[in-house]
Amino acid sequence: MNRFAALLDALLFTPSRNGKLRLMGEYFAAAPDPERGWALAALTGELAFDEAKPSQVRALAAARVDPELLGWSYDFVGDLAETVSLIWPEAPGGKGHVPTLSEIVEKLKVASRNEVPGLLEPWLDALDATGRWALLKLVTRELRIGVSARLAKTALAEWGGVELGRIEEVWHGLAPPYQPLFDWLEGRRPAPEVGDLPTFTPLMLAQPLEDAEIAGLDARDYLAEWKWDGIRVQLVARGTEKRLYSRSGDDIGAAFPDICAAMPPDVTLDGELLVMRGGEVAAFNDLQQRLNRKTPNPKVLRDFPAAVRLYDILRDGPEDLRGLSFAERRRRLEAWYAREPRPALDLSPLVPFTSWDELKELRDGARDRGIEGLMLKRADSLYVSGRPKGPWFKWKRGALTLDTVLMYAQRGHGKRSSFYSDYTFGAWRGDELVPVGKAYSGFTDEELRRLDQWVRNNTVRRWGPVREVGPQIVLEVAFDSVHRSTRHRSGVAMRFPRIHRIRWDKPYRDADTLEALERLLT
Repeated sequence: MNRFAALLDALLFTPSRNGKLRLMGEYFAAAPDPERGWALAALTGELAFDEAKPSQVRALAAARVDPELLGWSYDFVGDLAETVSLIWPEAPGGKGHVPTLSEIVEKLKVASRNEVPGLLEPWLDALDATGRWALLKLVTRELRIGVSARLAKTALAEWGGVELGRIEEVWHGLAPPYQPLFDWLEGRRPAPEVGDLPTFTPLMLAQPLEDAEIAGLDARDYLAEWKWDGIRVQLVARGTEKRLYSRSGDDIGAAFPDICAAMPPDVTLDGELLVMRGGEVAAFNDLQQRLNRKTPNPKVLRDFPAAVRLYDILRDGPEDLRGLSFAERRRRLEAWYAREPRPALDLSPLVPFTSWDELKELRDGARDRGIEGLMLKRADSLYVSGRPKGPWFKWKRGALTLDTVLMYAQRGHGKRSSFYSDYTFGAWRGDELVPVGKAYSGFTDEELRRLDQWVRNNTVRRWGPVREVGPQIVLEVAFDSVHRSTRHRSGVAMRFPRIHRIRWDKPYRDADTLEALERLLT
């Protein structure tokens, strides 16, 4: 466990991507089996202990230290695992047996909810502060160390000397602790066979395109289609098994049983998951009502009907179509779609154009239809996993901006856990400020330190880890769109809000109104 704890600690305090890749590669090379397999499962979010809950951790700590002190410490630190790891007292009998990562996993996977505290307590006694922190992060599934599942797989690919796409293609045919995967990467066995399993094919992604860059492209080489405001998905059916994957390769089929039920057999399709009513795309906020539920009830299925607007076809029966040009794959997709009715599926239409100026005019009018922008795809492009430069571009419309007032601040997570870095901001409704969004990105480290100090000096109320501040700081917020929302007191919700600029110079009374935001509703 100490080796795994050291890895997590180093990853947390290593900001660079290459540094994180190096650390994970060194760990995979040095750690024994099955420890490194369980570590990989933890890093990729594939390791869960359903009977272990944060409330159990807090109860254990409250039984060992003064509850009032625990509460104040948690309030200051803002992270339960870090708080408990630091405040945990030394056991009267001294340190006991330090468990291995494999031992922890094997015991927690079969433990009942009543048995979990009895396992955690002696482990917390035996481990040092870093080990306790890593243990608690592991059991509560809140690593927050700046490592995505894809980055962990990338480290594995670089260490093993194989393409990332090959690992992603076999990933869903494997299970922790991934012994066949490590045997392959170390040359002891051939690549794992996934047979007819409906495994994920890494997606082809587009490069962003700025207005100034488009003049360098030849319009005759490209086909255009709308960039819909949903989430990219892949539909895979093999025999009787069906899977719905997100762009990162996560299986989200349980949340969308209606899509899985409508999925045709023996095909792999690339498209955009949307909520649609009467053939019209609903606001992204409607889709969020589905994304926030692991298993939707009948009312949610009825009120927020999901559909997939298809972009591409990757496999048709046993035939792999990725080696064909986009124009030919589009022709095959249209022919496949026309064979029979396709409930909950439709085609994303191509956008005809003769010049970039004509297409720009169409893109600029897309906001009124709730469309993010345009996709440009070379007609001769093959389907290549990753984000190659040149074949595909996403040409998005510009972001919206609004001047808002900072209202609340909350501590961040991971390396930001000592800073107030999550900011809730509001707009004026008459003489009252009402919250309209929350953001935790878009500022520099220096701006973060300055904001954090300002929050500490201007707090007027506190609710646990949240501080309310007096109205003074104006934040210019950029966002993609705004929708109606019953979850927010303002009645609206921003899509992808981020801090564009801190207006230290602007009087807070001159910030924008809720009415101004409502005029941007889609």
